[in-house]
Amino acid sequence: MSEALFEPGPVEVAPGAVHVPGWLQPDAQGQLVELCRRWSRGPGGMLRHRTPRGGEMSVRMTSLGWFWRPYAYSRSLPGGGAVRAFPRILGELAHDGVAAAYGAPPPEEAPEYDVALVNFYDADARMGMHQDREEQADAPVVSLSLGDACVFRFGNTETRTRPYTDVVLRSGDLFVFGGPSRMAYHGVPRTMPGTAPPDLGLEGRLNITIRASGLS
Repeated sequence: MSEALFEPGPVEVAPGAVHVPGWLQPDAQGQLVELCRRWSRGPGGMLRHRTPRGGEMSVRMTSLGWFWRPYAYSRSLPGGGAVRAFPRILGELAHDGVAAAYGAPPPEEAPEYDVALVNFYDADARMGMHQDREEQADAPVVSLSLGDACVFRFGNTETRTRPYTDVVLRSGDLFVFGGPSRMAYHGVPRTMPGTAPPDLGLEGRLNITIRASGLS
């Protein structure tokens, strides 16, 4: 037998930070890849943002619900026009993901997830250590991985340097971080080209990060 007898369960990487391997089934992964392709065609398209210091990010990104640029949200796109609405399916996945990671149903007053960033990594793309700190809500961040595997570096809340833990995220994996780890630094030092499931039809890595902005 080449398949594992039991599916791996949630793994706590740090307090409030949980990795759930293989959370998305292959058909759900395929559906999300097709949706990401649709979302990437606009409005807004897939952009490589420039940081305030003038550097260009190697990751290409599209925003849903709110437009994100380093390091703020806005309701309108750079050239004017409205941002694509936040898809209901991502809100549902966020709530389900939090429940799967923490082993409990969402609270009665569950946070309103209203923004998602869809990041595309080609073989040379990286993401430096950073905090997700533009949100006014403290709801857990929900991250979904599709396509090529990557090394996801999850750090501490004080510095971009050690201590940190490197986790391999594969297609279909869920990663949730909230509570004491909500403001942890994290990044992607490298991807693993050619590791995407063959049937997915995706070359590269897609990451969908779902957040509650707390903005109005």
